[in-house]
Amino acid sequence: MSVLNIIKIGGNIIDDPEQLEAFLEKFSALQGRKILVHGGGKIATRIAADLGIEAKMVEGRRITDAPMLDVVTMVYAGLTNKNIVANLQKLDCDAIGLCGADGNVIKAVKRPVREIDYGFAGDILADSVNSLAIKKLLEAEFTPVFSAITHNGLGQLLNTNADTIASSLAVALSKLYEVSLIYCFEKNGVLLDVDNENSVIETIRSGEFEQLKDNKIIHDGMIPKLQNAFDAIAKGVSNVYIGNANNLHLYQQRKFGTCLIA
Repeated sequence: MSVLNIIKIGGNIIDDPEQLEAFLEKFSALQGRKILVHGGGKIATRIAADLGIEAKMVEGRRITDAPMLDVVTMVYAGLTNKNIVANLQKLDCDAIGLCGADGNVIKAVKRPVREIDYGFAGDILADSVNSLAIKKLLEAEFTPVFSAITHNGLGQLLNTNADTIASSLAVALSKLYEVSLIYCFEKNGVLLDVDNENSVIETIRSGEFEQLKDNKIIHDGMIPKLQNAFDAIAKGVSNVYIGNANNLHLYQQRKFGTCLIA
């Protein structure tokens, strides 16, 4: 199997043009087949405010009503995605910008209403990714750049968590490639001491994850991120890396952040 790297970039990097440009230089320099997945950062919230549309959040998750769906589609699949693609082309990386509707590559279902109505939020099912269509792009030497917009196959666009898109792509494509999933954010990795950026835990196995949780070393928002990562590994992804976007150039030396393995 040939190797495929799927990189997810966090919103704080997207919000900072200088950091984004530096990251894209490192991303474009990665050898081999690769995919980039991004969200929208705070740009959608800012543009919504300019349009008089209130941004509603519950526990960090966006409520995507009809007006906000218009905004996130314009920002994620339009402004942000095409800005990233244009800058990658500048760096001689032949990128192609996509949302889930393009080529029918990622379908989702509207999240059911339970205690909270998240509006037009999309959840990805196990067979939702059209991996053969994506393979055609990769084999043609394009670098797909995915925004956080999917569709339901019936004409409805949906706002979908970018971490979930990255993980779902990794699992689906692991049947065709040896996939590494790389989450880039502001921290140097999973930290033994949250106040010490140099206390990176270099490797975590699935059994060690439970012990780190029990000892309160891993807690809060890092728990679901790592849980999703180990779920992806259990479903065929070779490994998952979590580290600082500024250090992506160290990835192919295997000196990047924290590596999660089975």
